[in-house]
Formats: sequence, structure tokens, C-alpha cells
Amino acid sequence: MATIEAVAPRQYVRGPRRGPITRLLEDERWLATCLMLPTIVLLGLFIAYPFVKGIMLSVTDTTVGVPGKFVGFANFVTTIFKLALGLWLALLLNRHFKGKAFMRAFILLPFIIPTVLSTFAWKWMFDPTFSVLNYVLWHLGIIHGRINWLGDPVLAMISVIIVNVWRGVPFYAISLLAGLQTISPELHEAAAIDGARAWARFRHVTWPLLLPVTLVIVLFSVIQTFADFQLVYVLTGGGPANATQLFATYAYQLGIGTGLLSQGAAISLAIFPILLLVVIVQLVYIRRAETL
Repeated sequence: MATIEAVAPRQYVRGPRRGPITRLLEDERWLATCLMLPTIVLLGLFIAYPFVKGIMLSVTDTTVGVPGKFVGFANFVTTIFKLALGLWLALLLNRHFKGKAFMRAFILLPFIIPTVLSTFAWKWMFDPTFSVLNYVLWHLGIIHGRINWLGDPVLAMISVIIVNVWRGVPFYAISLLAGLQTISPELHEAAAIDGARAWARFRHVTWPLLLPVTLVIVLFSVIQTFADFQLVYVLTGGGPANATQLFATYAYQLGIGTGLLSQGAAISLAIFPILLLVVIVQLVYIRRAETL
């Protein structure tokens, strides 16, 4: 008679208990995050934070050791003025009127004159003794004494801005005019038939089509303004009291004036990452605008 053997219950061997950290590491998403965490910290510490801090400083009047106040786009006033005046002149030159070809050629005069020559002329105009500006303002009864345009820190900066805008507006005007020439008049005619006024046609037709060209022009203008050595050096030399100093003029003053060539070269190189960042941001925005 067959005997029925009792079958013992099967024994299961338990493995080591997994803690919460082990379970997280087994998850690919958490593992990838943990592996990238050092890189994220380094990028945030050495790239993101300086970038955000630079933007915050660029819209204030902060000096070393003194917290500044919010000044908005006051530090970018030359680029804003050149864009606004250049766009206004481009719209005027795009119209049909007698002598249009002559005016288009004449508007380039400040841009084609050698910078040193035109800046010397402006320096004479701002001279406190022989200033033609003081002469005109005095005869108009606006002022009652001589104004030292290049001897006061605030007035010196205003003078540099005026000359920089005067020299940069033709580049904006002619470049934007070339962009306006590529816009079909039929688009404006269709918008006018639909009842759109002049401002509405500019906002919804002209400006969107002109935006890619405008971004490229602003990019070149920002780079040129950063490195506008001749204008500042001839007009003010970076003074008074370093009020109009640029990277280029300060590097020249430190490297050539005091003989500290290595420090002057370092200051010149310090502008490179700023310009590189500006170029990358604007090129990315231009590419996105072209693909829309």
C-alpha cells in the first residue's frame, strides 16, 4: 500500500530588505537626476547665478560697496534711442518724395565720416569756451552761463550718448530701410482695405516682418557700442572721474597708461563672455522667430 508522504512546506529565502534610497536608485529617473545633480549645481552656481545677477545689476545704478536703485533701461539708452530714431527715419525714407535718393545718401554721412574726425568736431561743439551749443542756448535765453559739458560726470555721459546715437542712427536707418523694401506693398493695401489704420498696419504687418532684421541690427549695434573705443577716448578719455569709461578705454588706460599689460588684456577679455551670451540669446530668438 502506497504511503503518502507529507510534503513539507517550501521554504523561501528572503533577500536583504531594500531601503528607500535603494528603491530610488533603482528608478532610472531618480538615478539620472542624482547623476546630473553635480552638473546642475555647477551650472547654476557658475553660469545661471552670474547671468541672473548680471541682468539685475544691468538695470540698477549699483556701484562697488553701494547698493543701487532700479533704473530700468537707462543703461541701454543709446541702443534704444538708435533703434527708435533709426526706425523712424527708415519709415520716412521708405516713402515716395522728391529727392529721395539724395536724402538716402545724405543720411549715411555720419556713418561714413571717420570716427576720430567727427568726434573732434563734437568735442569742439561741447567745449565750455568755444561751444556752439552754449552760444545757441545763450542767445535763445535758455542758459545764462557757460556749461562744461565734458567736465561734469552726468553731462559727460549725456554728451557721449548724443554722439553715439548720432553716429549709430544712419546704420539703423539704412538697414531697416532695406528690410522695409522686402515687405510687399500688397500686404499694406490689403490691410488698408480691411479698415486698418496706419498704426495698426505697422503693428500687425510691418513690425512682425521687420523683427528678424531688427534683431540682427541690434545685435551688431550692441557689439559695436561695447567696443566703441575711438569715440569715448577722443571725446572724454573715460573721464571725468571714470564716468564714461568703457571696457575698451579702461583696458587701454590700465594696460598702456600704467604698463599693466596683463591686467589690461584680462579686462579686454572680460567683455567676451558678455558679448557671446548676447549673441547666443539673440540668435536663438531669431531662429525661433523665423520658424514661427
